[in-house]
Amino acid sequence: MTGTKIPFTPETAPCGKKSGGERLVDDDGYGLVIRDQFFDCGCRRIRHEYHDGSIHLSAVRHDGRRVKDPIQPDRGS
Repeated sequence: MTGTKIPFTPETAPCGKKSGGERLVDDDGYGLVIRDQFFDCGCRRIRHEYHDGSIHLSAVRHDGRRVKDPIQPDRGS
């Protein structure tokens, strides 16, 4: 698996600030899909789809605290 990093324009990060960053997309071709957003402010939004169809969503602020983040639309990138 090799991921692709794609820059994105500023959007609301888990801390509430508008920030740009990079989106990492990785796919093994068998059902595992990793979509992580790394914001310039240090926040991170994580979406992992596993082979069994389960999905793990989480968001981490730039200070390391996990936050309840509303489910964001899947932009497919």
